[in-house]
Amino acid sequence: MAAKYYCADSENGDHVDDPSEDALFELIGELDDTDNTFVVIQPDQDYPAWFASVAVLDEGGYETVRRDTTRREHRTTTETRIDRIASDLSLWMATRTF
Repeated sequence: MAAKYYCADSENGDHVDDPSEDALFELIGELDDTDNTFVVIQPDQDYPAWFASVAVLDEGGYETVRRDTTRREHRTTTETRIDRIASDLSLWMATRTF
């Protein structure tokens, strides 16, 4: 069954349809600096209007990018706390148009 709203895909091939905040926490927590360096969350459709990504930083912590072309929004932040990243992304994605 396809995702109803969005899906998360990590570099190592993990895929989660409509991930909860807890699932995002787990996906981000599994990131490393060798072969699983990022996760992308976006609508499960061709040419999605928005996406968010989380990537491991070389100096520690994570870089989060949020982009929504329909709202002309593009924001990049850094954070060290996975719980805060997962919560912020969950709230941000809840305001997207489906």
